[in-house]
Amino acid sequence: MSDPNVYLTTAVAALAGLAMLVFAALNGWRGWLQLKQQQLRLEGDLHHHSVAPSGPSASARIEIADLKERIRKLEAIASGVDL
Repeated sequence: MSDPNVYLTTAVAALAGLAMLVFAALNGWRGWLQLKQQQLRLEGDLHHHSVAPSGPSASARIEIADLKERIRKLEAIASGVDL
């Protein structure tokens, strides 16, 4: 077991497996964010059709800003930028 090729192959396989897991998790996270954005958009459409037209609530704006910040961070991580 002292052959360096065994260690190199194991390391490369582990790195490839980790990359696949991170890619799958990132896709799931993006899908969840997209779902939340659609829910917020739908909620906004429901409020838009109500009797008293008003802007988005403070909590909705905070949540949207938080989601946008998370998206920005995830995109930076995906592109390899160190924050």
